[in-house]
Amino acid sequence: MQAQGWAARERGAQLEPIDYELKLGSPHEILVAVEACGICHSDIHMLDNDWQMSTYPLVPGHEIVGRVVEKGVAVAGLAVGQRVGIGWQASACMTCPDCLSGNENLCDHHQGLIVVGKGGFASHVKVDGRFALPFPEDLPAEAGPLLCGGVTVYSALRHAGMSSGQRIGVIGLGGLGHLAVLFASRLGNEVTLFTTSPEKAKEAERLGAIRAFVVEPGQSPPRPPYRLQVLLNTVPYPQDWVAYLNWLDADGTLVLVAGGPQPLEIPFWALLTKRRRIMGSPIGGRAMIRETLDVAVRFGIGPKVEVFPMASVNQALEKVRQNRVRFRAVVRNA
Repeated sequence: MQAQGWAARERGAQLEPIDYELKLGSPHEILVAVEACGICHSDIHMLDNDWQMSTYPLVPGHEIVGRVVEKGVAVAGLAVGQRVGIGWQASACMTCPDCLSGNENLCDHHQGLIVVGKGGFASHVKVDGRFALPFPEDLPAEAGPLLCGGVTVYSALRHAGMSSGQRIGVIGLGGLGHLAVLFASRLGNEVTLFTTSPEKAKEAERLGAIRAFVVEPGQSPPRPPYRLQVLLNTVPYPQDWVAYLNWLDADGTLVLVAGGPQPLEIPFWALLTKRRRIMGSPIGGRAMIRETLDVAVRFGIGPKVEVFPMASVNQALEKVRQNRVRFRAVVRNA
C-alpha cells in the first residue's frame, strides 16, 4: 500500500509531504486508514530529538483513530472495517513479568510507535494489532488524545489511589491537566487545581474543579485549608515540592506525569510525618487504555480540542509549541 504522510527530514524541521510503502511484515500486524490523530508534546520531543532516539525522515503522531483495512493471519479480535485506536506503544516483549501482569507499558523492551516506525500524521499507519484497541463508535475521532494524554493521567490517578469521594489536586491545566480534572471530577471527586493563569482557574471550575488557586511562576501555593488524598503534577517545571507535599493528607500521594531535568529535593520529614509518598507514572497499558475509553464513554468525558486539516499540520504543531492550543490539537484527514 502507498501511504502519504507528513515527515520531518531533519531535527526541528518543518513537516513535508512524503510517500512510502506500507506492507504487513508479520502475521500480527494491521494496516489502518487514519481518520484523525492528536498532537502530543511527545511528538515535538521526537521532532527535536530531545530524547536522542529519533530517526529521520520522521512521521510523528501517536494518538490515532482509524479503521482497519488489512490484517495479518494471526490478528484476533479485530475485523477489517473496524474502528481502532492506537497510542504511543507499538510493541513489548510479551513474556516478562510486567507484560504477563498486564503492564506492557512498563516492559523494559517496549517500543514507541514513532520510534520504530511511521506515525499517524499520514493516510495510513502500520502497527502490531495487539497494540490497537477497539475505539468506541460513541466517541468522535477527535477524541484520539484519550489514547495517550487521557490514559496517562487516568492511569496515574488510579495507581495513586484515586477512587471516588476523595479530594484530588491537579497542578497545571494544559493538555494533560484538563483531562485529569475531567476524569477526577466526573468520577465523583472534589478537585482542586493549581495554575499560573487566572483564565485557566476559571476554566478549571467550568470543567468540574471545586476550587482553583492561582500560583504565580516561581511562587509557592497557599497554606492548605484542607488536605488531599492525591496530587497530580502535569507541568514540566520545578515547583515548591515541600509546600505541595504539605497539601497531602496522611498516606497521600504526589504523582508525577511530567517533570524537568532537575532532581527533586525533598526533606525526609516532609514524607515521614504523614507517611506520604511520591511516585512517577508513564503511559498506561492496554487494559488501562480500554478502561479509560470505557470510563470516557460512560461518564461523557472527552478532550477539549482544536481540529486542523492534515495539510495544516505545521500550523497545528506551531500552535502546540507556543502553548496556544486549548487544550489539545488534532489533525484530520478529509
